[in-house]
Amino acid sequence: MTSIKPLSEISAIPAKWIPSKIHWDFYKNVFTKHPFGRYLLNSFIVALSTTVLSILIGASAAYALARLRFKGKKIMLMAILSISMFPTIATLSPIYLLLKNLKLLNTYAGLIIPYITFALPLSIWLLTNFFAQLPKGFEEAAAIDGCSRGKIFFTIMLPLIKPATFSVALIVFINAWNEYLYALTFMTNDNMRTVPVGIALFPSNYELPWGDIAAATVVVTVPLIILVLIFQKKIIAGLTTGGVKE
Repeated sequence: MTSIKPLSEISAIPAKWIPSKIHWDFYKNVFTKHPFGRYLLNSFIVALSTTVLSILIGASAAYALARLRFKGKKIMLMAILSISMFPTIATLSPIYLLLKNLKLLNTYAGLIIPYITFALPLSIWLLTNFFAQLPKGFEEAAAIDGCSRGKIFFTIMLPLIKPATFSVALIVFINAWNEYLYALTFMTNDNMRTVPVGIALFPSNYELPWGDIAAATVVVTVPLIILVLIFQKKIIAGLTTGGVKE
């Protein structure tokens, strides 16, 4: 409600929960006083790239761990999951120095690569469980028909876990969209900043624009709500599929 209140009512005492009139100027300020459109574009590029690459890499690794026979599968899965045990702050300095040496600071790749690294453990673990639930008959029938392992994966197995893929993709997208610490540290150029960092920098030395911050928060949240509403059936199907065993 703060985003549509008149400025005089935001800090009114006693607080006014319902605005006396709808006020849209804060939404206008978000895009005129700040390069918020650029922030949205940066966040979308980074989050979408992270999601697509995480699903492709994660699904391939999950399929191998769930369906192929080789020694050390459990150890490999545990090693992959161990990546997620490290707190973000503990990895910040090493990753910063690495990106600096590779000249990837203030680039999309400088955010996408770390995001993928920390999204893969969850993606692989969840998708491995889904692949493990699928009957082996699909692969055996396809192999008899002469399909290669790659064709079996892309044309048969991957479409079968589409609901699970949507669930994992949404989790990865939201995490990348909302991530703050890496984006703040690795993106010092204003044209490369993402939405969370951009909103955090709205306040100045002499002003705390609550109206602008509230409006920007609404703008950022709406795409996520729309995604959930559009794909909610697939998300529910994906979350329940992994819990069903033959």
